Amino acid sequence: MENSFKFEELRVYQEALLFVDMIYLISSKWPKDELFGLVNQIRRATVSLVLNIAEGTSRTKKDFRHFLDISRGSCYECVAILTIAKNRKYVTKEDFNKCYEKCIHLSKMVSALKRSIS
Repeated sequence: MENSFKFEELRVYQEALLFVDMIYLISSKWPKDELFGLVNQIRRATVSLVLNIAEGTSRTKKDFRHFLDISRGSCYECVAILTIAKNRKYVTKEDFNKCYEKCIHLSKMVSALKRSIS
């Protein structure tokens, strides 16, 4: 099937989708009493990262840049939540490091995409 939407062709969008899957898997192991707390919050943040990239492509260049700022902010939010989860021993050091590095990578990709929009 050919991609119908511009955002589906963006590598940052594709990688962000994989990050959503990673976070859903990792957060599924967190305590059940965090289901409506940290689990919900980190899942919403990762989904926000993806959705803002997608929605931004349908807007003006100025608006798209703004949506990318929000998307990058969602990366930062993920880092903060992951740090809380690590401190509470909900996430292994290995999983934390993997996710942390992925957040850095995605944040750089979002920033590069923003710079490329003239």
